[in-house]
Amino acid sequence: MSKTSYKLIANEAELEEAIARISRHTVIGVDTETTGLDPLSSRVRLIQIAIPEQTFVIDLFHFSAFDHEGLREIFSAARPTKIFHNAKFDVKMLLHHFDLEVRGVFDTLLASQLISAGRSDGSHGLAAVVERFLDESVDKSMQVSDWSGDLTDLQYEYAAKDAAIMLPLREKLNEKLNELKLTEAARLEFECVLPVAAMELAGMAIDAECWRRLVVDVERAHEVLSSELKRELAAGIPQMSLFGEPTINLDSPAQVMEALKRIGIKIEGTRSWQLQSLAKEHKAIEKLLEYRSVQKALSSYGLSLLEYIHPRTGRLHPDFRQIGAAGGRMSCSSPNLQQAPNTPEYRGCFRAPEGRRLAIADFSQIELRILADWSQDTALVKALISGEDLHCVTASQMFGIPLDKVSKAQRAAAKQLNYGIMYGLGAQGLAARIDCSVEEAEGLIRKYFETYSGVAVWLRDAASRAVHDRESRTRSGRLIYFTFDANDRSQVAATQRFGKNVPIQGSSADIIKRALTLLYDAIKPLDAKIVNCVHDEIVVEVARSQAEECAIIIEREMTAAARQFIRSIPVTVDTVIGDAWIK
Repeated sequence: MSKTSYKLIANEAELEEAIARISRHTVIGVDTETTGLDPLSSRVRLIQIAIPEQTFVIDLFHFSAFDHEGLREIFSAARPTKIFHNAKFDVKMLLHHFDLEVRGVFDTLLASQLISAGRSDGSHGLAAVVERFLDESVDKSMQVSDWSGDLTDLQYEYAAKDAAIMLPLREKLNEKLNELKLTEAARLEFECVLPVAAMELAGMAIDAECWRRLVVDVERAHEVLSSELKRELAAGIPQMSLFGEPTINLDSPAQVMEALKRIGIKIEGTRSWQLQSLAKEHKAIEKLLEYRSVQKALSSYGLSLLEYIHPRTGRLHPDFRQIGAAGGRMSCSSPNLQQAPNTPEYRGCFRAPEGRRLAIADFSQIELRILADWSQDTALVKALISGEDLHCVTASQMFGIPLDKVSKAQRAAAKQLNYGIMYGLGAQGLAARIDCSVEEAEGLIRKYFETYSGVAVWLRDAASRAVHDRESRTRSGRLIYFTFDANDRSQVAATQRFGKNVPIQGSSADIIKRALTLLYDAIKPLDAKIVNCVHDEIVVEVARSQAEECAIIIEREMTAAARQFIRSIPVTVDTVIGDAWIK
């Protein structure tokens, strides 16, 4: 890459001149250099702003440029468009240190991910994206240099290059977004950057002592289950320990299978779905599944979670990856609060601070509503519009009985089918879930599709399109590519399943991201902040005196977001106000 022309802004007069020149452009490249990756303990050293003919570099250690309203207006206004790579990082830094809400973002990382559409075509780091779309190389060796002391000309030039490259990179990416009809999906993602950055900064409060007590209880339960399970399997183990327990390794599938075989239980494998149907017949299998559940909770949500509590805030500040899956769902790490066990014991430890409450809202049956809106199945649409219990209505239709005559078992079967059918739930899977024979399950699935024939047609067409076109789209137009070997039946079957559920799940992700964007601005007049998001659920922490008002706003904005994507089916948002993250 050639030498970049840059100007180091050192005083008010130079800043005024730079603002005047920047303001004449509708698109600018932006980057920051910081002393670290954590906004709560690091500082912003440089802000670099590129226009076609020059890049301006401002050393914020020497000049408080963000005291100038003109510069703040450039960043807080919808225009000019600000191009960043991994905008969430820079936006979060500027929000925390300068109370500056950056709007009008174009994120080249998110754009690259949207264009890749689930294909494994390389990294989305800046160097990789520049090489892929501009066929140029970017030297990132100075990224890890010391940005806290005296800076060299080489560091200033390196910083200027990262901002300057944003302009041609955005041009190429924008062409591709337009070509692939991804502009609406891109707008959805770009507008959501600020709300996600603010959510990460806000963090989730946790009662550490509550968590420690919980983990101690779970560890005890784990020990008891381990001993009980080993005793159940004792007849299958030829050797015993000095303490009278079998020496079996409960985490070894081979040893577990051998032990079960010795006590007369033959299984094909030790995965949960292979064991589920046998749990009611064999106490050892039931105990094994329980043991694994507790073990998973310990390994994923043990005392190690408390290591993520930030020393400055006393809160958890997870990292949300905005496009965490091909369909657009967000993922979460450090820690992964999206997979925190949905039980009162665990969620009860996530408590609002004194004087505040949590408003927890989620979309009711959002994926089924998307399916109904897309398929326009008469019976499903009617069932959702009626406001009755959907699973009872489905059972009533399937079994040809009055609503008030539907049994718990019939409702359970209907519920499993309602939620599982779009994910390719077959007779074996249904039989395992509701404890019936495969033949009975086949009959239930047949009745289900007779009841919802429009759903059957839509799912079949969606599966067929995925295989034929090797792609699907969500309601925002988000593109998902499918890569598979057409001669491999298992890969074709997997693609058919993905073709059914990925567009629906991805449309749900579109809706929640739009909801985050609308809600972020709507709750500004309140003492409230979004603190967590789990797929179709949003958690807001709010002053106790404003909780009821906040809940009304949440329902209104989430409903408005859904209505942009679901047009023929009513959308329901269930909201609970409490002291802890319990619905």
